[in-house]
Amino acid sequence: MLYTPAPAEREPRPDVKVRNRPPDIDRIIEIFETIPHARELGLQVLELRYGHGYMRLPYDARFVGNPSTGVLHGGVVTSFLDTLGGMVVMATVPEGTALATLDLRIDYLRPAQPEVEILGSAECYKVTESVAFVRGIAYQETFRDPIANCTATFMLGARGFTGHGNTVSKIVEKIDGTASDGGQPC
Repeated sequence: MLYTPAPAEREPRPDVKVRNRPPDIDRIIEIFETIPHARELGLQVLELRYGHGYMRLPYDARFVGNPSTGVLHGGVVTSFLDTLGGMVVMATVPEGTALATLDLRIDYLRPAQPEVEILGSAECYKVTESVAFVRGIAYQETFRDPIANCTATFMLGARGFTGHGNTVSKIVEKIDGTASDGGQPC
């Protein structure tokens, strides 16, 4: 189980190299808030810092997988953990690093309780030249009884939907008011 030490207990991460500018956490959150699927799911960043993040997924009956039980669909939990993992990588690697999910493994440990929000915690525990490694959990009332845990790898330097790459550049243009196409962000 992922243990999340208090900030004072954390040690610096010598294995994570900072080559360029450090990430701008406020900017990452601002970009996140414009992502259509994150808005649709109601995802909320609770805390984001170098190497670690917490996120909230409010209960929404639209995303129930089984109407007779009221349990959220597993795909919603998967999207939640993938998004959280990507944000944590963005907060760990130098600003301007493009990224994409390379591999995502979810272990579903139990169904979520109906009508209860889901919380998530993720940690980027290793970064190489081309891959970032993340582990995380989704839980409700306590992280000691997780709904699911995940391990993920994110390719660095990828093109497409990234922390700071092509698609997000369009979102940034919308935020900054420099977009010329008049369309919606991805």
